[in-house]
Amino acid sequence: MSRPSYTRVLLKLSGESLAGDQGYGIDPQTINAIAKEISEVVTQGVQLALVIGGGNIFRGLAASSKGMDRASADYMGMLATVINSLAMQDALEKQGISTRVQSAIAMQEVAEPYIRRRAMRHLEKGRVVIFGGGTGNPYFTTDTAASLRAMEINAQVILKGTKVDGVYSADPKKDPEAVKLPEITYIDVLKKGLQVMDATAISLCMDNKLPIIVFDLTTPGNIKKVISGEKIGTIVQGE
Repeated sequence: MSRPSYTRVLLKLSGESLAGDQGYGIDPQTINAIAKEISEVVTQGVQLALVIGGGNIFRGLAASSKGMDRASADYMGMLATVINSLAMQDALEKQGISTRVQSAIAMQEVAEPYIRRRAMRHLEKGRVVIFGGGTGNPYFTTDTAASLRAMEINAQVILKGTKVDGVYSADPKKDPEAVKLPEITYIDVLKKGLQVMDATAISLCMDNKLPIIVFDLTTPGNIKKVISGEKIGTIVQGE
């Protein structure tokens, strides 16, 4: 790996990315492959924090659209993110990487409470910090949690690992004319309603000038490439 371009990053993974081809739950092969890549980056001295969604186990928004109380559904979704965080912690520690899970919802038997200064100290000591439980509030997505935590820990960039290789002008599955955009502004993402992150997360990043790089997580080696500054994926930033 060439010298890292970023020294402190927040990696946002969707819950679906842990499900692999099975589409639901946690695929051990997939999570171990992601953990191996993360470990290679961390051993290069990059300080890395993680936020993982819960969509592979439970999606609050989907449940509320079927009549469940939105706040209750969102709390269930937050608990799903803690399950994913513990799975990722196990996979990373099998790679010899020291980790801490910090949960926005207190559950002291399985995770530390989220304390900003403690999280920063863990990162300085070379530990991977996994933020579980979203923001701890219903009505906010894990995208918003990722933006919030990235700013709190003074990350230089949010890396959003997805199943596509960047942001397109339209949905490439539906529109054959869709083209990949190497870079785009926050305002254009909001105006065009592109599914990068939700509007709250994008607005937070825009207000604080925090760039987002959207890249394909399914291609081996991409985490290393994006951290070493290779032009892969799409960068979302200001004018």
